[in-house]
Amino acid sequence: MQKLVIVGGGMASARLLEELHARAPDRYAIEVHGEEPEGHYNRVLLSPVLAGEMAASEIITHPPAWHAERGIRFFGGDPVVAIDRARRRLRTRSGAESGYDQLVLATGSSALRPTLPGMALPGVLAFRDLRDLAQLEAGIRRGGRALVVGGGVLGLEAAMALRHRGLDVCVLNRSGALMERQLDAEASGLLRAELERQGLRFELHAETQALLGEERVTALQLRDGRVLAADLVLFATGIAPRIALAQAAGLSCGRGIQVDDALRSSDAAISAVGECLEHRGQCYGLVAPVYEQARVLAARLAGESTAHYPGSATSLKLKVSGIELFSAGEFVGAEGDELLRYRDPRRGIYKKLVLRAGRLVGAVLIGDARDSGWYFELIQSGQPIGAWRRSLLFGRAYCLVADAA
Repeated sequence: MQKLVIVGGGMASARLLEELHARAPDRYAIEVHGEEPEGHYNRVLLSPVLAGEMAASEIITHPPAWHAERGIRFFGGDPVVAIDRARRRLRTRSGAESGYDQLVLATGSSALRPTLPGMALPGVLAFRDLRDLAQLEAGIRRGGRALVVGGGVLGLEAAMALRHRGLDVCVLNRSGALMERQLDAEASGLLRAELERQGLRFELHAETQALLGEERVTALQLRDGRVLAADLVLFATGIAPRIALAQAAGLSCGRGIQVDDALRSSDAAISAVGECLEHRGQCYGLVAPVYEQARVLAARLAGESTAHYPGSATSLKLKVSGIELFSAGEFVGAEGDELLRYRDPRRGIYKKLVLRAGRLVGAVLIGDARDSGWYFELIQSGQPIGAWRRSLLFGRAYCLVADAA
């Protein structure tokens, strides 16, 4: 029996284990080396835990007992620090060594932390894992004023969680719009208005220059000279694939670990899955593509030689403080595109669809995302809209009525 070692204890490796166990439960002797001792957990649910809506134990999906029940050896809290490709051996932080026949790197990503004066001060935090959550809990108990740097998905979710815990929260964003990578200007404005109604404050076009304080952070200085008082500063400015282990082993890397359509790295015995990989120049930071990769890699490891990953069309559907959001495709639009819009300011609903040559190529929804899955199917399939043109904004049910008529 061949030995398969998976480096990483996140959502990607958890889904890979599930898929592989379903396809070929007896094909490999499996080891998993994770950085965190708790086992695999749902990172998407960290914000509800921070908000006090869930306990940390509730988001753990695959504890060490889950592995033991399936004959999988799980090593938590002792991450792999070196790969000897010539000998096909690994070394962990504790100095333990282990061999492999097939190796999967699922090292995920880490929070981007800018290089600024004062970043090492107590009270300056990131929000990426359970360890960050523990430090944030200590900050919440101190109370006071929190600054969240970053107006993307993670930043807004963390900001609302801190607000729900009683802190005075202000969000800083370098651009003039929230979630500018997923929403157009009008949708972003609606989102900001609703979040302000729920108690958040915003400083846009705000670029951090330094963190101030002696024993702990007391303020943040902006490049325009303003100084904002703070008892806690949380950076949520993006993520970067964790590739240091792969680079040290001599694997081909760009932004991520470079893989082919079979998700193999430049070493045929080493594959990658999840946020750490780069496929056809693209890195993915959403759950759906990661799960697609895990399915393909499990199929190939189970013996399906034709299994391949063509890349993922990405969409984003989520709730930020109860507000439904959806974004997919080329939602900004280009010259010659037809833009369909629906607005209901009283109910906080905005819809924008982008048509190109009679086909749906992009969509933004805020306040009502019930038809998001159907719109995404239309974008992926590229089917002609045809007679649905007049009913498309009102959703699938209206289009089916139009068909019947």
